[in-house]
Amino acid sequence: MFGYITPRMDALSETQQQRYRSVYCGLCRELGRLSGQRGRALLSHDMTFLALLLSSLTEPDEAAKEFRCPVHPIQKRLQVQNEAVSYAAAMNLVLMDLKCEDQIRDEHSRAAETVKQRIQPAMEKIKKQYSRQTAQARGALEQLWMEETRPHPDPDRLCNLSGTMLGAVFVPNSDLTPWDVHLRVLGEGLGRFVYWMDAWDDRERDHRKRRFNPIDCLEIQGEPDSYIREILEMLIAEAVTAFEVLPLEQDLDLLRNVLYSGVWQRYEAVHNRREKEREE
Repeated sequence: MFGYITPRMDALSETQQQRYRSVYCGLCRELGRLSGQRGRALLSHDMTFLALLLSSLTEPDEAAKEFRCPVHPIQKRLQVQNEAVSYAAAMNLVLMDLKCEDQIRDEHSRAAETVKQRIQPAMEKIKKQYSRQTAQARGALEQLWMEETRPHPDPDRLCNLSGTMLGAVFVPNSDLTPWDVHLRVLGEGLGRFVYWMDAWDDRERDHRKRRFNPIDCLEIQGEPDSYIREILEMLIAEAVTAFEVLPLEQDLDLLRNVLYSGVWQRYEAVHNRREKEREE
C-alpha cells in the first residue's frame, strides 16, 4: 500500500529536490504533532505526492521554516506547512491504520498491532473530522477481504477496491468541487496501479509463506513480466489522464516526474533482481 508513488530524485533539479524534501519534512513534522514522535516513522512518500498535488491545485497559504531534525542533526532542514500537508498527514494515518489491520489479519503481526495501538488516539480525532474518507476507505478494505476469501477471487474487483480506497483519500472536500471527480479518478488509478505493483513485488514472498496473491488468479498469456507490465501501463495511463486535466502550475514538473517516471522504480528494481537471479 505504501512506498510506490515516489519521485526519481536524480532526474530533479536541485530546487525541485529541495522543494520535495521540504514538503516531505513538513509531512513528517505534522505526523509527529498528530501521533507523537514515533508516528513520524510512518511517513509515506505516497502522501507527500498527495500534499504536493493538493498544494498545487488549491494554492493554500504556506509557512516555511528551518528546524533541526534529530535524524539529520548536522544541518538545519526546511519544512513546509499548509492545509494540504496537514490533510495528507491525516490520510497517511488513515491508510497506515488500515495497513496495520491488513497485516494483523494476514500475518498476525505483533509489530502492526503495536503501531495500530499507538496511533489510535489520533485516529479517533481523524475519524470524526474526516468521516467520509475513513468510512469509504475502510469499507473498500473490508470488501477486499471478503473477496479474497471466496473460492475464486475476482482480480478485477480486488484491483478496483484498492482503487476505491486510495481514491477516497485523494478527495479532501465534503462538498464536491469540479476538480474532485478528477482527483478521485487519479487516486483510483494510482490505487489500482499500487495494488498490482505490490502483488508483483510480493509474489515470491507470498508463495514461500503460502499466502494469497492476486496474480495467481490471472490467466497470464506469454511471459509474466511483460504481461504485468502491460497491466501497469494501462492503469497508470488512467491516472495520468485524470492528472493532466487538473489546472496545476506549481510543482507541475515535479509531480510529472513522479507519475511518468518515479512510480516505475520499484518495478525496475524487481525486474532487474529477477533477471540477475535467472542468470545465476
